[in-house]
Amino acid sequence: MADIIREAPLGHVLRLLSSNRLFQYPEERADFVLPAQYVAQLNASDEKQQPISRTPTSTSSSDAETDLESLGMSRTKSRAETMPYSNERFEAEQQLALERTKTIPIVPKKTSDGIILVDWYTTDDPANPQNWSSGKRAFVTFVMCAYTWVVYTGSSIYAASEGGVMEQFTVNPTEAVLPLSLYVLAYGVGPLIFAPLSEIPIIGRNSIYYLTFILFFALSFPTAVVDNFAGLLVLRFLQGFFGSPALANAGATFSDMYSLLYVPYTLSWWVFAAWGGPALGPLMAGFAVSAENWRWSLWEIVWMAAPMLIILLTVTPETSTPNILLRRAQRLRKLTGDSRLQAQSEIDQRHLTVTGIAIDALIKPIEITIKDPAIFFVNVYTALFYGIYYTFFEVFPLVFPPMYGFNLGEIGLAFLACQVGATLGVIIYFSYLHWYMIPDNIKNGLRQQEHRLVPAICGSFLLPTGLFLFAWTSRPDIHWIVPLIGVVIFVLGTFLILQSIFVYVPLSYPKYAASLFAGNDLCRSAMAAGSIMYARPLFINLGIGKGVSVLAGLSTLGIFGMVAIYLTGAKLRARSKFAQS
Repeated sequence: MADIIREAPLGHVLRLLSSNRLFQYPEERADFVLPAQYVAQLNASDEKQQPISRTPTSTSSSDAETDLESLGMSRTKSRAETMPYSNERFEAEQQLALERTKTIPIVPKKTSDGIILVDWYTTDDPANPQNWSSGKRAFVTFVMCAYTWVVYTGSSIYAASEGGVMEQFTVNPTEAVLPLSLYVLAYGVGPLIFAPLSEIPIIGRNSIYYLTFILFFALSFPTAVVDNFAGLLVLRFLQGFFGSPALANAGATFSDMYSLLYVPYTLSWWVFAAWGGPALGPLMAGFAVSAENWRWSLWEIVWMAAPMLIILLTVTPETSTPNILLRRAQRLRKLTGDSRLQAQSEIDQRHLTVTGIAIDALIKPIEITIKDPAIFFVNVYTALFYGIYYTFFEVFPLVFPPMYGFNLGEIGLAFLACQVGATLGVIIYFSYLHWYMIPDNIKNGLRQQEHRLVPAICGSFLLPTGLFLFAWTSRPDIHWIVPLIGVVIFVLGTFLILQSIFVYVPLSYPKYAASLFAGNDLCRSAMAAGSIMYARPLFINLGIGKGVSVLAGLSTLGIFGMVAIYLTGAKLRARSKFAQS
């Protein structure tokens, strides 16, 4: 627990107030012994160098000059996570998994100009997130999923308040959905800024998480009491913007902790939280708004965000390897007084420019989307079904109250069908990983990237099936459970598609994965924001059956697209300057 608190903002504050006497790192303790491989590297390049302080008592200066082979050490590849998504990385991770069962010293590399690159001390170094205990990694996974759930719930929880907003501010239904639409749009814009910032070594992931969530929490108070409609729009947009980091960066946090073989499990929980938030928001707000007033849904965001902020500030550790090693290098330089001890991330950071970061964040996603057919399809398709998902917040009130007599709270219960679909998706995808994909990878290595799209092809058939079922069974003479079964089928399909794409994209485009995820997030959120606006006019003018059928018909195009990428993806990647063949 001490190491978790030390890495959290609370630990940083306590260390600062105690002049680093509390929650010390190993390098700061009086009994710290500089690893022999570092002593050997430091002294080997300068025989006249003074002995390094806090070296092992059994190691004399002559011992320190002994070559690395006589120390029984090898240059173990300790940072497979910095390699591209490939068979080479997969094999390196498998080798490291075996080595982590032993304490093997890792010899730091030395550059041509004499810089000694600070690395993990041993293959089982407890500072390495890949070596954390299962419980610690599971806790961080839970925190990221809970963070994601809170932010996504903050979007749909407003839906129950639309009637009260229309009455208080004298706005029409189209204007009343703007606070929901702008929130969704904003959490698609935010990752374009926050995702590249979290990749800067000196910043890391944690500072982005907690600083933006502090603002998210602070903005929740004026949002709940604002007395004019324009102010509500601005505050909701800012809420979505500052709540967005986990929606894009959590995947990178999982990759920090888990190997390529097992990270799909954590990504599944992340997607589950992403679907669960919008599904449970109307349920949480429906009964409260009915019993009190429309502001209660916005106060519920405050109540959800408060414990989440406490967790982020007190017990959430940093997972970014570049950040952890950078700070280790700083402590070793302070300990030894030798400036040659540097982290690779420090060196890389010196070459970062504002222009380069801006291009990767803003220009590169657009360029790849336009020039690469596979990414263009992935972004358009995911945007389509994500937008359809958000039309439910407008179509449910048009179906269940007039046709089945549901009240506001019961409409919220109907949204549980989305959660049921996501739960089935987790069970099916976990079974696919456990019984097929992981054993196949262990036996045959990583196959072509398109191999991961098989669940998505199955899911693409489920989308129109579920939508057509919902469209033509939403009638008073058919029990309400039937259209909700259609919703379950639709969400199950979207879960399988999104999960497959989250694995396919980084495998196929490892160099640009971060930019592509941010770009995909923007496309999905922009479409969802627009869908919220056009949904009600569409369903009122065409009717529920025809209106939903239009969306179902569009979703059938995804079947052909997924099959085409599966069959021709390798050829497309071979012709793409962005992809890894």
